[in-house]
Amino acid sequence: MHRIFRTRSNVQKQTMSKINSFDIDGVIYLGPVFGGLYPGPNDVIITGRSFEEAPETLRMLESKGITNKVYFNPLPFDEKTRHSSGVHKARVINELGNIALHFEDDPIQMEAIIDNTEGVQVVHIDHDLVEKENVRHEF
Repeated sequence: MHRIFRTRSNVQKQTMSKINSFDIDGVIYLGPVFGGLYPGPNDVIITGRSFEEAPETLRMLESKGITNKVYFNPLPFDEKTRHSSGVHKARVINELGNIALHFEDDPIQMEAIIDNTEGVQVVHIDHDLVEKENVRHEF
């Protein structure tokens, strides 16, 4: 008697290699009172926060036990906009090439991501718990 073992199809293998990306403000960080969503161990964080905000951002993530790779906006704090942050996120998603879902709360950034990527589903986290405009955070 022979046993036949089936392996996963190529489509399933490709799906398994996909990861998710997470915004910070409004997704991972929901203010000082509420928790937020947590990325899985292989997921990445793509934030509109400027590279200038990296020290306080990394401290906040570490305080939540989050050690995932973070992609910061290359624009200085005073030059970034909600739209340019969305374009930054789309560029990183395209460069990585293996993002299945992106979790985002900002409709302006969502539009920029959708307009500038293919094959990525954007999951809208809809609430009014945090400011969407350019705000500096201290942790």
